[in-house]
Amino acid sequence: MSLPSSELRASVTSRRGVIGTGAGLAVGALAGGAAYGLMREEMPAAHPAGPAVPDGQVPFRGVHQAGIVTPAQDRMHFVALDVITEDGEQLRALLTAWTLAAERMTYGAEAVPGGSVGGGPYRVPADTGEALDLPPSNLTITIGYGPSLFDRFGLAHRKPAGLRELPGFRGDDLDPAACGGDIAIQACADDPQVAVHAVRNLIRLGFGVVAGRWSQLGFGRTSSTSTSQATPRNLFGFKDGTANIKAEDAAALARHVWVAAEDVPGAAEWMTGGSYLVARRIRMHIEVWDRTHLQEQQDVIGRGKLAGEPLGQKAEFDAINFSAKRTDGEPAIPLASHVRLAHADNLDGIKLLRRGYNFTDGSDGQGHLNAGLFFIAFMRDAHAQFVPMQRALAARDLLNEYIEHTGSAVFACPPGLSESQDWGAQLFG
Repeated sequence: MSLPSSELRASVTSRRGVIGTGAGLAVGALAGGAAYGLMREEMPAAHPAGPAVPDGQVPFRGVHQAGIVTPAQDRMHFVALDVITEDGEQLRALLTAWTLAAERMTYGAEAVPGGSVGGGPYRVPADTGEALDLPPSNLTITIGYGPSLFDRFGLAHRKPAGLRELPGFRGDDLDPAACGGDIAIQACADDPQVAVHAVRNLIRLGFGVVAGRWSQLGFGRTSSTSTSQATPRNLFGFKDGTANIKAEDAAALARHVWVAAEDVPGAAEWMTGGSYLVARRIRMHIEVWDRTHLQEQQDVIGRGKLAGEPLGQKAEFDAINFSAKRTDGEPAIPLASHVRLAHADNLDGIKLLRRGYNFTDGSDGQGHLNAGLFFIAFMRDAHAQFVPMQRALAARDLLNEYIEHTGSAVFACPPGLSESQDWGAQLFG
């Protein structure tokens, strides 16, 4: 099923404009396995990339999915879902419905036209309504598919060769309930309620087809994905992701982030222009770190805490000199420091596009903060890029004393949608 974008965009640029439009209920509830019925409402013409895009809106359609090289927003809601139906047509219909709803929400509209009140007082609202008076807040919604999804619904021949479960790594303490998943949805925005609203309403549309497996809220980005952004800090107080790939570096993106046609021959060619997403929940032992003296902290990371400079240098973006020595003759950047082990110069040129977030999930019940880094990275080949990097870090990284990996997953994120595409047709062909 194709969804001409010109027919889908609502004649609103904020959620306020949806109220009182008189539009009927746009999505019929899934009942007894019935497919969704979607009523369409006129939406404004597609916004071109560039200055003409209204402030606070990120185009939903394009060559690549939004939410990858998009300037990283302040907040994130990530969810992994299990597909619980055995009917492939139900899944396809849901993906089509999600396309419509996701595009509407990124434009600042309700998930369905008139969804909050348009059905009248005696019908269940088709939009949960908590974002009604909020602007789009640069919302992006990114979808990905896990390896397990392709074992069903006749999708085995469309499974990309690079979509394989990650191996175990030394020191992992993974909770099975925080790993894997058939489908991932990443919603990022500058307002946490906008991001949560997006995920909540997509899951609501999927009642009976999908069920939540695990989720993570993130605040405070830990990476910059554009040269226009300053480098943020993680919960250890250090600048994070100084050397991250940036959206303006097309050559690096082509080499390290976007899946090329030669990577996915045959029926898997639908992944051309997509990317693989690796998610890792990393618990930080905040209290132990907070009792560690400054020099040890800097030696563990390999950078200065105040300016983020490589040890032995003066400014954050100074070139790293791994041969630099201290006055005592020891390496300025310790041999097992995080920066040295993770740097492309020491990993045969491997790079990732990082897009992680800080998280704090209350207390662990023993008086310690349950907090850390929700690591997200996009790459062309997870097994050729992330796996060797993580093996190097797991074996020697001084940071391992202060962290543990408790969740893990990998997903294939398809390319962006053209004006006539939807996620259902893109996946099933």
